[in-house]
Amino acid sequence: MDKNVVLTMRGITMTFPGVKALDNVDFTLRKGEIHALMGENGAGKSTLIKCLTGINAFEAGEIHVDGISGAVVNHSTLDAQKKGISTVYQEVNLCPNLSVAENLFIGREPKTKLGFIDRKTMVKKSQKIMDDLDMKIDVTQNLEEYSLALQQMIAIARAVDMDCKVLILDEPTSSLDDNEVEKLFGLMRRLRDQGVGIIFVTHFLEQVYAVCDRITVLRNGQLVGEYPIADLPRVKLVAAMMGKDFDDLAAIKSEETKDYSHAEVLIEAKGLSHKGTIKPFDLTLHKGEVVGLTGLLGSGRSELARVIYGADKAQTGTLKVNGKEVKINAPIDAMNLGMGLLPDDRKAEGIIGDLSVRENIILAMQAKRGMFKLLPMSRQIEIADEYIKILQIKTASRETLIKQLSGGNQQKVILARWLATDPDFLILDEPTRGIDVGTKTEIQKLVLELAEQGKGVMFISSEIEEMLRTCSKLEVMRDGAKVGEITDDLTQEHVMKAIAGGASNE
Repeated sequence: MDKNVVLTMRGITMTFPGVKALDNVDFTLRKGEIHALMGENGAGKSTLIKCLTGINAFEAGEIHVDGISGAVVNHSTLDAQKKGISTVYQEVNLCPNLSVAENLFIGREPKTKLGFIDRKTMVKKSQKIMDDLDMKIDVTQNLEEYSLALQQMIAIARAVDMDCKVLILDEPTSSLDDNEVEKLFGLMRRLRDQGVGIIFVTHFLEQVYAVCDRITVLRNGQLVGEYPIADLPRVKLVAAMMGKDFDDLAAIKSEETKDYSHAEVLIEAKGLSHKGTIKPFDLTLHKGEVVGLTGLLGSGRSELARVIYGADKAQTGTLKVNGKEVKINAPIDAMNLGMGLLPDDRKAEGIIGDLSVRENIILAMQAKRGMFKLLPMSRQIEIADEYIKILQIKTASRETLIKQLSGGNQQKVILARWLATDPDFLILDEPTRGIDVGTKTEIQKLVLELAEQGKGVMFISSEIEEMLRTCSKLEVMRDGAKVGEITDDLTQEHVMKAIAGGASNE
């Protein structure tokens, strides 16, 4: 093994029921490099990482790690950690009911001479880890007290502290704002300079070019190639991932600006608020309109959507649906009024992992009917097959457990769940986060098609470019307050100025 190489994977092959997930894939990671692992959803990125970290058993191939003689087979993530391979996943998998310090040292707690957990030392060491990373966190607080973004940074801090040779970051920036991404990149560069090899999985192309040295591209479980970053401009990278030349995403929305002010009003909120999260706001959404909620992470975009949907009960104000004042005390009320919500955390609030694709798709329809009026199986099959086809969901069958699908395909299943209820108003909270460029485009086109059919859509995304492609109006949020509305001059510069301008109000 080359002395500059920390990890080699050769000929890795693995089959899931009905799907060849990896087909003779090679991967090489050098010491002191940040290596992007790229590919569309279902390309095999997560599966390759799971083969390396002992979650999946692979059928053929060999793994070699620097400093360990012979081929390595990990049987668990703990096994991999002992060999210097640490992973931080897209969805934080720490324990929210334990303190930050307990999470940082879980499974490796410092002990007193009598064999008890040395909490004083654990807290002291934890605080030093946080301070070294310039993170203002009280490590004695429970993890659940902190935002998803900070939980993600804590998970990364834990992996970094375990003296890893190979650090795998699987979509670590999905929940981070720009400042936190920069902090993470600073940390990644420091680790790279110390000789750590970093595998970086992300769907944000600009981040790849900001921080990576090399790119490996997978497609349909096969290796497309490995490239130094300078040899693979963005257009070529996207073409390599998709296996075809790429149409400009900006072309999906027609250039003409439509005026919705005379269209029928679908949703009208006046002075709605939720204590501690959302200050009183007004919002009007017309039929056929796509309204975007924009603002920095933590600005209150998701919370505003949850108040309208009844996931968080409004404490003040009124809400009219189709011109009639309504009281929404719980999500089932919203569903019965023709609303649907695709939540931002698909793992915690969206999918039910141990149910099949079919069962996940018909869930909302069944909830509206009530538990005693079961949908006939023939109808369930008909609905599931229809949406698997319409949304091109990649699954071995409708009876495959949803947890076996890639993230992008899980997202499509949750979309199918709401589309099956034929909603008048659909709230999509980060519907394309953590999914590939091709699926992103499909979802954006679908949003515009729904608007064409006269449905109202509320669209929340951290990517301003995506919102400009899909939205007809943007509501600018900051610190739980609506600070602006943009209906014309929908340009990136104008939106950024509105967010920054909102920040200087009050």
